[in-house]
Amino acid sequence: MILMLFNMSQNKLYLRISELKIYKMTKEKSEDRYLLNELVTLIENTKTQIISTVNSSLTLLFWHVGNRILTYNLKNRRAEYGKQTVVTVSRELVERFGKNYEEKNLWRMIQFAEKFPEFEKVVTLSRHLSWSHFLILIPIKDKKARDFYGNFAWKKLIGVRELRK
Repeated sequence: MILMLFNMSQNKLYLRISELKIYKMTKEKSEDRYLLNELVTLIENTKTQIISTVNSSLTLLFWHVGNRILTYNLKNRRAEYGKQTVVTVSRELVERFGKNYEEKNLWRMIQFAEKFPEFEKVVTLSRHLSWSHFLILIPIKDKKARDFYGNFAWKKLIGVRELRK
């Protein structure tokens, strides 16, 4: 059984895979031990892949939401009414999908799409960085610095705490 929960306010992904409980066999065979080790490795690797896939998918979803709102406001020349659009859309989305789509979070998504306008780059980075990484990168005003720190976090595999420094 797999249970996944994402808490955007704390930027944490919780993944629980039911644990294997292994009881000692009276006659353990080396083949059984080998099989057990293989299964444990398979489960652990899959757990890591699931977390990575979910993080990447959520990051891409947030980019698409921000980009769509941004495009809608620009296309309809509604920049002056953009704030009201976000408030209205947020109310509906929160009602349907929960607190992840509160107004402040939608504004973060819009900023994300503004600061990272190249979708291909977002796809590449989202495979290696979490939404929490992007939340640290978004406020960086200088594009070169933002790109540098994004690539640095990816290539050096640094966590969110290290990136904040």
